[in-house]
Amino acid sequence: MAELIKIYEENPNPKEIKKVIDVLKKGGLIIYPTDTVYGLGCDITNIKALEKIARIKGVKLEKSNFSFICHDLSNLSDYVKQIDTTTFKILKRALPGPYTFILPGSKSLPHPFKKKKTVGIRVPDNSIALEIVQQLGNPIISTSIRDEDEIIEYTTDPELILEKWDNLVDLVIDGGYGGNLPSTIVDLSEDEPLIVREGKGDLGIF
Repeated sequence: MAELIKIYEENPNPKEIKKVIDVLKKGGLIIYPTDTVYGLGCDITNIKALEKIARIKGVKLEKSNFSFICHDLSNLSDYVKQIDTTTFKILKRALPGPYTFILPGSKSLPHPFKKKKTVGIRVPDNSIALEIVQQLGNPIISTSIRDEDEIIEYTTDPELILEKWDNLVDLVIDGGYGGNLPSTIVDLSEDEPLIVREGKGDLGIF
């Protein structure tokens, strides 16, 4: 049975954030709010938790396209090859914000992702998500929780999310109603920025 905890985005309660961190450190899975849709996440350093998410999504972990949720750009070099000034300026301009940037992966990627040539980096403009990652001390792996329903692609109500995911995750954070428009995905691994998916992020910044 998953626990539902309420956290307010304007002023995330440190006590509640600590609860989330404890769950992540024990290898638990969480559903949490971002600046777009609700996401399913776990600690990037916990292999068992990563495998659990891959199983839920029906993908092989090595071949998965999960995003890395980071607190800011300061630890990028842990996961991404050195990037040029133009790329860095785009990231700086867009983040935190509703974008996923595909960047060339570095040699020091966590073990399951060693063979990946690229990684998706997210710095969401949501203080709950950012506080979790900052307190944890490393990124969380994330994937959006899609609905099979073709009309409502993303569930926005945390209580309905809890009903559906109750037996699959350990904790659902109620951070208010979520959005139903995913992040804009931009591939910056080649010479020119390539829009892979148009989502909530404004394309005017490129």
